Amino acid sequence: MLVQTIIKIKSNISIIDISAKLKCTLGSLLLISLTLVTPLASAYDRVTGKAFASRSEVIAQHGMAATSQPLATQVALDILKNGGNAVDAAIAANAMLGLVEPTGCGIGGDIYAIIWDAETKTLHGLNGSGRSPQSLTLDYFKQQGITEIPKFGALPVSVPGTVDGWFEMHEKFGSTPMTDILAPAIQYAREGFPVSELISYYLHRSVARIGQYEGFKETYMPDGEMPDTGDIFKNPALAATYEKIAKGGRDAFYKGDIARTIDAYIKAQGGFLSYADLASHTSTWVKPVSTNYRGYDVWELPPNGQGIAALQILNIMEHYDVESMGFGSPEYVHTFVEAKN
Repeated sequence: MLVQTIIKIKSNISIIDISAKLKCTLGSLLLISLTLVTPLASAYDRVTGKAFASRSEVIAQHGMAATSQPLATQVALDILKNGGNAVDAAIAANAMLGLVEPTGCGIGGDIYAIIWDAETKTLHGLNGSGRSPQSLTLDYFKQQGITEIPKFGALPVSVPGTVDGWFEMHEKFGSTPMTDILAPAIQYAREGFPVSELISYYLHRSVARIGQYEGFKETYMPDGEMPDTGDIFKNPALAATYEKIAKGGRDAFYKGDIARTIDAYIKAQGGFLSYADLASHTSTWVKPVSTNYRGYDVWELPPNGQGIAALQILNIMEHYDVESMGFGSPEYVHTFVEAKN
């Protein structure tokens, strides 16, 4: 099978071991087996308002990986160099991000993927989002007088879909054993890595918000202090979890001791996520949807994600002469804000 040429992964993440549903978006893009040029970083002339390139593009012949963290990118490149394909590299990078950027990524959350199969010329979509607990009903919210889903605590935690998403992608497109794919993240978790400045900042902010939950300080403050920029941080518990998943497959997470631990912890915190919810979880292969924007086909996943909103924004903006507005001008900002709303 010819390896996939483009993979885009977006994860909405929650940190389950501290009982907090912290939502954010992770963009991960991996490409292989063709000459590639990345988009230019842009600046703009304050007089003319026109954008121009502020640095050279990145060009590669055999493979490319882009993530939000250098170590995760390096792990992806290493997988490619060792004969893995883009799906293998994407999973390895995603696992690594769960270690080095725990404030924005992790196996306690969901995963969405758009995959181009170069052999069949087919675009595939994967919805790896988890469902709400079966026992959590609208009546409960009404009885408790809760009018919106809280941001923190056990109540907003849904079934984590990331791990199942990894194995769905791997079964369909992967070429490297999962033990090899997760090995780099396991090694870094055991031996440690230098914490980046932004992650150190967000970890420090997390103490006041979720530091009271059992397991938080044991994991992120083993010496009594949150790691500062450049400090070597280790996460042996995550290494052990990754190792169980690598050897035991997705069932090790959804039907084994990990699932039972999650069940007990969430219930102790007053949440509803159960072992039965985890054991019954499945991902869904979906057909991506698209629109054409100024001659370019743009593809997204259908709901429950926000891809449709992005396509709608493009449809609106196509009716405006964006270039003539001037990058960053009041008209430019106003038009985009209106389109997004």
